Amino acid sequence: MSGYWLIASAGNAAILKPMTEQPTVEGERTRVDRGDELELRIETLANGGKGIARVPLADRSYVIFVRDTVPGDLVRVQVTKRKRAFAEARPLEMLEPGPDRIEPLADHPGASWQVLRYERQLEVKSEQVDDALRRIGKLDGFELEPIIPAVEEWRYRNKLEFSFGVEDDGTLCCGFHAPGSWSRILPMDDCLLASEASNRIREAALEVCQEMGLKAYDRRTHEGLLRNLVVREGRRTGQIQARIVTSPGDFDQRRFADAMIEAGAVSVIRTVAPSSGETTQGGTDILIDGVGAIEEECSGLRFSLGSEAFFQTNTEMAEKLYATVGEYADLKGWERVYDLCCGIGSIGLTLAPRAGEVIGVEIVEEAVEDARRNARSNEIMNARFIAGNVRVVLKEDVDELGRPDLIVLDPPRSGLSAKVIGRVAEAGAKRIVYVSCNPTTLAPNAAQLVEAGYKLVRVRPVDMFPQTPHIECVALFERA
Repeated sequence: MSGYWLIASAGNAAILKPMTEQPTVEGERTRVDRGDELELRIETLANGGKGIARVPLADRSYVIFVRDTVPGDLVRVQVTKRKRAFAEARPLEMLEPGPDRIEPLADHPGASWQVLRYERQLEVKSEQVDDALRRIGKLDGFELEPIIPAVEEWRYRNKLEFSFGVEDDGTLCCGFHAPGSWSRILPMDDCLLASEASNRIREAALEVCQEMGLKAYDRRTHEGLLRNLVVREGRRTGQIQARIVTSPGDFDQRRFADAMIEAGAVSVIRTVAPSSGETTQGGTDILIDGVGAIEEECSGLRFSLGSEAFFQTNTEMAEKLYATVGEYADLKGWERVYDLCCGIGSIGLTLAPRAGEVIGVEIVEEAVEDARRNARSNEIMNARFIAGNVRVVLKEDVDELGRPDLIVLDPPRSGLSAKVIGRVAEAGAKRIVYVSCNPTTLAPNAAQLVEAGYKLVRVRPVDMFPQTPHIECVALFERA
């Protein structure tokens, strides 16, 4: 390439340096620096979705993570961050697209893997689960079962969180954050991850807010009213909740609610954010119109979903996930089940008809109240729910509650601490079913359980989030 020195070239990578900078030793390079331009062939995808390439240095192979790339791509990139073990880079030019790259359909950044054909997405996700357990967890001897593909590749989400912003001409818009930006919001015509009904709510909300002359919250100056719009849909019931998140201030709430009801919402809520930070949780909820919670049906049960209740965002795939949990649980009808990090009780309640007793533990008191309400509405009498810290409950209350035969774990993305895993092991359940949304945190937890005397028997990935790098899986552990 004219204007550049060729510093090193081997395999799938070439290092280029501006001709104003002299190379150190011809054909040998001991490091990659920030600002370097490279030609790289992407080999695979990392957890989180960035492409992985390797640069040949004099003493080793150096890893480069490149955003917005897929396996097989040949790209010219610029290094933006350098560390001893790896670097990060941004693509400058697509030199040769990989064989699995396809044209994107969605006009927003919420579907970063949409340029990778779906069959390859499934393969990569399975590979990442396997790699995390073997490389991070140092585990083997388990069965990695085939991934369960999504029922719908598009329009599958039952909940979307949009942000308000302004276009270049100052027009109010409602969309997603631009990649790598906390302040710039990208407008959109149609969110292909949401149903057409949910999109009508978003479009109506934007239109009425524009008509009222409302201003978006400025994330730099902390001025303005409109922050977020959260649209939640009961896929099986057709009920939709529209929740607008604002800064403190007055606006015509009645006019906004009328527009939402006309567009199909049955619940209209305003959340007044408590601080200057970006948030769709916390704050003060005001029910403007309709019901306070919508309902959804899943796995033969009916769930009440308040504004902040956690529920899997893909209803159809939640049924596949819960079915896998039930299969791994292999209940006979007499077992005591601990459902830890139980949220609104969705997993425990699906297991209750086949169990002797279900005890759910959740630290969020509002979620526990939702779980109790869901148990009553579904006439499930053998499930009870406790508000408390899982580690404390397992330490202090196991003898009173009774030792579990089965423990179900469904932690947040960060996984569980070593202390909690220790308490889980001490509880002495014969079988543990771990539901994970992050294989890189499942892996160390799995290793800790194995060290405590359990065996990782099998793992099944479930594709809850097509077109994205997110991976859900279910793992079964049994007493060794």
